[in-house]
Amino acid sequence: MKPVRQCSRTACVRAAVATLTYVYADSTAVLGPLAHLAEPHSYDLCAEHAERLTAPRGWEVVRLSPHFVETGPSADDLSALAEAVREAGRSPVGGAEPDEVTEVGRRGHLRVLRAES
Repeated sequence: MKPVRQCSRTACVRAAVATLTYVYADSTAVLGPLAHLAEPHSYDLCAEHAERLTAPRGWEVVRLSPHFVETGPSADDLSALAEAVREAGRSPVGGAEPDEVTEVGRRGHLRVLRAES
């Protein structure tokens, strides 16, 4: 599952949907879809900040997409996560079945278990 990257704007906690890159030699700001990897010389923006982006005087903004929409995890991401949880529940840690499991603590609906072999 893809980790969610946040908007680069200060105090913004929304998910990033676009990547902004400056081409200083051409006085151009390029706004495109969210890059697969975070780059140190680019900025990730949420949909609101991508829509409101303006460039300094004399600069041109190139928008590779007219609208940027926040997307959540895909069905494939959710299925892969569910399968990983099922697989983790099937195989015991260390590969061997414990002889006995003892509950040593509880907090709400979570339990702390100790396997004794």
